Amino acid sequence: MTARRIMIIDDNHMNLELVSYMLDAGGFVVKMESGAATALDSIPTFRPDLILMDIQLPDMDGLELTQRLKGNPATADIVIVAFTAYAMKGDEAKMLAAGCDGYISKPINVATFVSQVEACLSVPSSAGEPRIA
Repeated sequence: MTARRIMIIDDNHMNLELVSYMLDAGGFVVKMESGAATALDSIPTFRPDLILMDIQLPDMDGLELTQRLKGNPATADIVIVAFTAYAMKGDEAKMLAAGCDGYISKPINVATFVSQVEACLSVPSSAGEPRIA
């Protein structure tokens, strides 16, 4: 079986390193990006199965990037999971309404994080059913 490909888009270097380490240990192929512009450049060649999308990015809001990717037929089937510290009432619904397929809040639970990501991959994005991990 081919390892699933995960792109992490987050401007916090410590988050990138921790999450990358955990996913790599979980058997995933991981690519880290610190901004939307570099992610847009590398998505066509990396071809992720899932993107962990920070919402507050320096060069473009993560929800705007999500809408761009979901609106493009070449990237619409990529599972996009909001990966954010926004955990106020209504934030999750806002992210799902913007096109995210799931939601994982920060700080992560290291004991369950990899299984949360695996759960988000279990149902194809095109099914139209939001997955919340």
